[in-house]
Formats: sequence, structure tokens, C-alpha cells
Amino acid sequence: MPTWLEDAVFYEIYPQSFLDTNGDGIGDFEGILQKLDYIKNLGCNALWINPCFDSPFKDGGYDVRDYKKTAPRYGTNDELKRIFIEAHQRGIRVLLDLVPGHTSEEHPWFIESSKAEPNEYWNRFIWTDHCFKRAEGLGFIGGETERAATYIINFFKCQPALNYGFLKPKEDWHLPMHHPDCMAAREAMKEVMRFWLDAGCDGFRVDMAGSLVKFDDADKSGTQSLWRDIRAMLDAEYPEAVLVAEWSFPKQAIGGGFHADFFLDFTENQGGYRSLFRNYAEPDAKGGDTSFFKAGSQGNIHTFLNEYLDHYEATKDKGYISLVTGNHDTIRLAYTLNPRELALAYGFIFTMPGVPFLYYGDEIGMRYLPLPTKEGGYFRTGSRTPMQWKAGKNLGFSDAAADKLYLPVDLAPDAPTVEAQEQDPGSLLSTVKALLKLRQEHPDLQSKGNLEIVYPQDKSPSPGPLVYRRGNFLVAVNPDLAAKSVPLPTQVPREKVYSIGQCSINGDTCCMEGQSFGVWGI
Repeated sequence: MPTWLEDAVFYEIYPQSFLDTNGDGIGDFEGILQKLDYIKNLGCNALWINPCFDSPFKDGGYDVRDYKKTAPRYGTNDELKRIFIEAHQRGIRVLLDLVPGHTSEEHPWFIESSKAEPNEYWNRFIWTDHCFKRAEGLGFIGGETERAATYIINFFKCQPALNYGFLKPKEDWHLPMHHPDCMAAREAMKEVMRFWLDAGCDGFRVDMAGSLVKFDDADKSGTQSLWRDIRAMLDAEYPEAVLVAEWSFPKQAIGGGFHADFFLDFTENQGGYRSLFRNYAEPDAKGGDTSFFKAGSQGNIHTFLNEYLDHYEATKDKGYISLVTGNHDTIRLAYTLNPRELALAYGFIFTMPGVPFLYYGDEIGMRYLPLPTKEGGYFRTGSRTPMQWKAGKNLGFSDAAADKLYLPVDLAPDAPTVEAQEQDPGSLLSTVKALLKLRQEHPDLQSKGNLEIVYPQDKSPSPGPLVYRRGNFLVAVNPDLAAKSVPLPTQVPREKVYSIGQCSINGDTCCMEGQSFGVWGI
């Protein structure tokens, strides 16, 4: 296990929306370089850069046309390598976004695979054996190539599925995982990883990590064995390299060799993550919000705890669970949470075990903007708007004309900016900096260390507070509007080291005003 993960806090950058330095309306590598000091001062010591490879951008770069070439709109391979060098000089690690489950339909591998006559790449993707063949249980496309077959897609139509084999083949065109052509696809992806690790990156966030091996892989044993093989390669050749899964089922992902897995709201889970911040009808919250961190919602923390603790106990000595403020696929938390509610949510995220991720702009409470789809974003587009650096033209994102921007900026007169919040000690940005400083100063509040739930202990509905212990620290958060008092065990830390709002430990009771957060240490 790479030791640098023990105190890692990641900052996620959507490169096309971060900072435009050449006036074309799209963020670029130079923009990331110019803000590395900002990221370090924020308290983050690791980066996840969303896909920056050559692409037709039908799905925001998750349709890769060339895994070993950066997209020209961001810059060159050498400029990306410079990010690695400059980040490392500041003690910042960098993960790239790896998309192993599919390519773009414009990738040279797929173009060759689509030809009528068999060739080296014919089985690099999953094809049926007839032009009218339906693929049971899988999305498929036909009628678009000279090859007399249909091909399987992994997500959008523009993303043909790479062929890592079937765990239990049922038809002639279902190749087993050990088939030479399926192994060739696996080895090709290893070569992509080696290419960027040799260039200086520190590992990969893996898109749709659980999607590689096809049915019957309901328990993901086939996909797990594939990733364990890749992890063995990394352990032997790049022991400090990290794999973070977009799997959202930590028991499976970490069992498959990943160092960490996101705890999101995928179909395998029952809504634990959603119950914290997003328990409303997406993308329109008018029907009501019963999230735990929404004041007055009467949200129930047990929905989260019941699910999370199951994964935590199964993985705590093997890998990490990653809680996130948001990402490029989720509606920003500020859509329903106000700054105080956000501060309490961040206090929770940044004091829990595991490796946390902060999405660009969440540190200032950037809003979700309902927008028409852009590059396959659909409802997600509103969470991908330009970073808001300062007052003035395009909020400091770009010198381009407003109609040339990748996406419009928030035009509201009270749109939050980094510049304004840096000058306000009571701002959300200041709170994030204080929380991350606290985390970095105390190993018990970092990735490792135990987690003990102090309150609630029973299963009755509980809108708050939540009280938990992390080694020599006690953490309590009360998102409810009403004041709360909680009985404590006799042996608990009693020296307050950080708080939001009014809270205290009086004798054997933790007393918390409405919407408060506190950390006590020994």
C-alpha cells in the first residue's frame, strides 16, 4: 500500500473548466500549472485530473481516441509532464483518469476491428457473430460498419466495449477471459498505464472499474481477478502507484486490488451516500429534500451508517473508502445546501476515515446551473461550469468573449469567488482550509485510524447529531436546527480543537446548538 495515501486529500479538476490561459474559452494545462500553489495552500496534496486524452468529446473525454496523446485543446504531452514535475515539487501527487472499459468509436483499434476481414484487432472489442444478432443483456449497435456483426457498447453509443472476455461464455462469440485476444486487450491497457507512469503520473482513477468482464459476473469475481492481475503488475513495477476505483462497492473494489473506492450512489448500494446530501428528486429538488445535512429535513443517519459500516469493517485494513464533496457526474451540493449546511457536510467528510476528494469549486460553494447538454453531459453539465476565481470578466476564468466559453459562468450578482472568500475569515473557503489543516496536522483524522460510532447506537430515526471517535479525537455534528444533547462515555477527549457554531462537552454530555460541528482531542 503506498504510504502517501495515508494523509492524501484529493482535488478533482475538470480541465476544460478550470482556467483558460490562451483565450480560447477552454481550460488548459497551463491553467492547472498556474494554480498549483492555490491547490497546495487550500490543503490538498493530490490531484485527480479528469480525462485529458485525445477525444472527439462526445462524452466529455470519456470517449478516448488515443490513450497516449493529450487532447490538443489542453496542451501537449510535454505540458502534462510538466504538471507532474511542478506538482511533485510542491508535494502534490497526480492521478490521471483511466478509461479501460471502452474507447471512442474513432479509436484506431476500433476502426481496424470494424473491418470486414479478420485482423489483429478483430477481437479487441466485443462483436456478435451476425449483423442482426441481438446481445442479450447488453447494449449493442449494428448497421454502422462493414463488418457483418453488431458490437457491444459500454455506455453511450460512441463507446464500444473493449473485450476482456466473459466469465461464463454462453455463445460462440463470448470469448473466455483467458482467450489470447482478451489477454491482449488487458496487456494493451497495462501498456497505457506504464506509458503515463513512466511520464511521471502517480496512478489512476479508473472509470467504470467494475464494468470490464461481462456476464455472468454478477459477483464481479471475474473483474476482480483481472484487476488483481493489474495490481500485481503495479506492485512489482510501480509500487508507489495508486488505483482508485469508480466502482462504488468498496468490498468488491478493494477485494479486486484497488487501493480506494468511491462511496457513491450506484445501483449496488441502497442510497447511503444519497441520504447524506442528495435525498431529493434529481435534478429538481422541489419535491423536498430529506438529506441528513439539510437543516429541518429530519433526515436519518442510519441509512448511511448501515451501508457504510458494512463496507468499512470489511475493508478498513485493506484499502480506503473515499467520500466526495461531489464530482463531474453529480449535482453540486450547493444546489440544495446553503453555506452553513455545506460547512457541516465538509466537516464530516474531512474528518472521516478514508481518502477524501474535493471537487473544484466546491470549496467556495459554486452553484449547480441548469444548462443544455454539452459534450454528453446532460443534467451533469450544470456541475461542470467554469471555476469562479475573481470578480470581473468571466469571473476570472478566461479572457475570451462570453459566447466563446466552454460553458457559461454563474452570472448571479452574488456568485461566489475565490478572491472574495480569501478575504473573509468566515467564508466557506476559509472553513475548508481550516478543516484540511486540522486533518493534515493529526494522523488520527487522516485516512487510517479507527472509527467508532458513539451516537446514535440504536436504530431509531435520528436527524442528529452524529458523534464518532477517531483515535484520540471525538467529532460531533448536529445538522438539525434544534439544539441537541448527547450522553457520552466517561473516557472521551475534552479539549476542543475546532468548532463551527456553539458546542461543548459538559460533564458526561455533549451539548450542541443547532447546525454546529465540533472536534475535541486529548
